[in-house]
Amino acid sequence: MYCFYHFLESKFNKWKQNAITAAGGNGCGQKINQLNGPYGIFIDEKKNIFIADCWEHRVVEWKRNAKEGQIIAGGNGRGNRINQLNEPTDIIFDQQSRSIIIADRENRRVIRWMNQNQQILIKNIGCWGLAIDKNGFLYVSDQKKNEVRRWKMGEYNNEGIVVAGGYGRGDKLNQLDFPFFIFVDKDQSVYVSDVHNDRVMKWRKDATEGRIVAGRSGPGRNLNQFNHPQGITVDDLGQIYMIDWGNNRVMRWCEGKEEGKIIVGGNDQGKQSNQFNGPRGLSFDDEGSLYVADGLNNRIQKFEINM
Repeated sequence: MYCFYHFLESKFNKWKQNAITAAGGNGCGQKINQLNGPYGIFIDEKKNIFIADCWEHRVVEWKRNAKEGQIIAGGNGRGNRINQLNEPTDIIFDQQSRSIIIADRENRRVIRWMNQNQQILIKNIGCWGLAIDKNGFLYVSDQKKNEVRRWKMGEYNNEGIVVAGGYGRGDKLNQLDFPFFIFVDKDQSVYVSDVHNDRVMKWRKDATEGRIVAGRSGPGRNLNQFNHPQGITVDDLGQIYMIDWGNNRVMRWCEGKEEGKIIVGGNDQGKQSNQFNGPRGLSFDDEGSLYVADGLNNRIQKFEINM
């Protein structure tokens, strides 16, 4: 998602290593105080948390400091009716229409929900990740075609434009292998978590190939490696914040560096306040707190910044 993070002015910011559970944490289930496989998240200006609750086939909103959430999309069982979802993986907020846009993965569609009204925007797409840039263009990662495409907002009756990948599955600089979460910066460069290549790729606007900006040595747990990278965001300084799913940690990479730094997690798999189990998405609020969708622990963890 395109955003400015003015709080990340220092390259030496640190976060408290023990998190507060901001949503879920009450076991796996369909109750409104529970989550079941949270994936993509975003935080609005009021610090409300919006969650793609993948395996409950719904999107839930947790108000700030709430003890339970409320269903704002789906929640009508798994299915392909217009009021149903099937394993949603990512969500973004469209400021112009004040609506949410959902990657409805198993239904192979991108769908807009606004006040319980639904509109299918894009059909027949292996959608996983979503982003919007400063001009309102919509970006979708397509896992089946190993590419990222861009649409002009409101003009979805075409195939869009390929902005990353599109040259088949592989590990060359013009290829991707299972693109998942994406981020678009102010210059319309696209960052892609290239999951099965264990790297993050950056495709500048109109480029014919990308370049590796994080993860350089295949799968592993060293500081220059990932094990299935997932959620991604980038600050104004070009620092890349990544979920390292298989290593249960969040890393920060400065573009051009050979290795990253662990900022939270990395304490083995677990459910303690300094541990993760299969983290997926991440987001920041406007005070610099870091939120992580701790997937298999079925909770959203909030790490406050050390001031």
